[in-house]
This record gives sequence, structure tokens and C-alpha cells, in this order.
Amino acid sequence: VYWPMFVLIFYFICPIPHFIAKRVSDDSDAASSACRELAYFFTTGIVVSAFGFPIILARVEAIKWGACGLVLAGNAVIFLTILGFFLVFGRGDDFSWEQW
Repeated sequence: VYWPMFVLIFYFICPIPHFIAKRVSDDSDAASSACRELAYFFTTGIVVSAFGFPIILARVEAIKWGACGLVLAGNAVIFLTILGFFLVFGRGDDFSWEQW
């Protein structure tokens, strides 16, 4: 049963709102912009959906609860990795990964 593999879509679309907000918003002001807040909202919705999707699949018995638990554990690892990447490489410093 390959239904849990659809959660990969959430992994790919999770950083897209952040990238769009970073391009659109002006980084000169210290206060948080409305565009960045909207990106946080959409990203939160994507992450919550990624955790809810396997639960719904297990609830309708498309997958077993053990598979649901493994997907949820994988979600936690992947989303914490994505968060760590943005916390480490998202800041503007002398050697900036943002130029690539």
C-alpha cells in the first residue's frame, strides 16, 4: 500500500511559502511583515495537513495504524530537519547561502 507516500508532496511544498515571502517582502525592517506572517500561516497549514493525512488514512483503514505511526515519526524528523535548515542557513551573514 503506497498511500502514505503522498505525504512527500507536503515535504516539497512546505518551504515554498517561505521562499515566496522572502522574495516579496522587504527585509530592511525589523518588524515582521504581513506577507511573512501569511507564509507562516500557510506553512503551518501544510505541516498540520502532513500530520493529519496519515491519521485520516488509518482511520478509514486504507493503511494500518503501525504504518501511520511510522509516517508520523518520519514527518517529525523531516519537518525538524527543514526547520533546522532554515534556522541555520536562513540568516543573512557574510557567507550567505541565499545567493545560490
